[in-house]
Amino acid sequence: MPIKAVVFDFGGVIVDWNPRHLYRQLIPDETEREWFLANVCTMDWVVRQDGGQPLAEGTEQLVARFPEHEALIRAFYSRWHEMIGGLLDGGVATFEKLDAAGVPLFGLTNWSAETFPYAWDNFPILRRFRDIVVSGRVGLIKPDRAIYDEMTRRIHAALPDVQPHEIVFIDDNPKNAEAATSLGWHGIHHVDNAQTDARLRELGLPV
Repeated sequence: MPIKAVVFDFGGVIVDWNPRHLYRQLIPDETEREWFLANVCTMDWVVRQDGGQPLAEGTEQLVARFPEHEALIRAFYSRWHEMIGGLLDGGVATFEKLDAAGVPLFGLTNWSAETFPYAWDNFPILRRFRDIVVSGRVGLIKPDRAIYDEMTRRIHAALPDVQPHEIVFIDDNPKNAEAATSLGWHGIHHVDNAQTDARLRELGLPV
């Protein structure tokens, strides 16, 4: 059966989000910077806000644990927009080819409901997706099955007869791609655009 829908993750695939864009300015020493991101403002902490915890609440909790790093912790969300480096040319090119061919495109992103409006306002490409599931808005988080079920519900609203094996999901986190595969989707772990496009072509998509 041909692929009938492609679902994109955003950060690392379409949007260049990386805390290092900000923290290179705040922590010039690479070793210190990487320690801070691995031990203080960790991805596990970020995911809690992406799942719906208010930014202020998450920030205060972390400051209470690491008061000696208060200024750096508060910078994470007060200067969050400085972590956005723009759009990723490769991901955008893949999107444009699929869109031009009329392939239905959807978004499934771990993103705080409080910060997503910045991306929505600044990157018009996001408005071209048929529907987007934003983790912080639905209170669900990848790779939990529930958020994929919500994405499936949204896809079915647009494409009622689509089957799991007719859906592709592209994500730069291997666990998220694997979760999609476990549901019968074609999960693609996005490492670089050449590999992703090659896999899409194997699936019969025009990229």
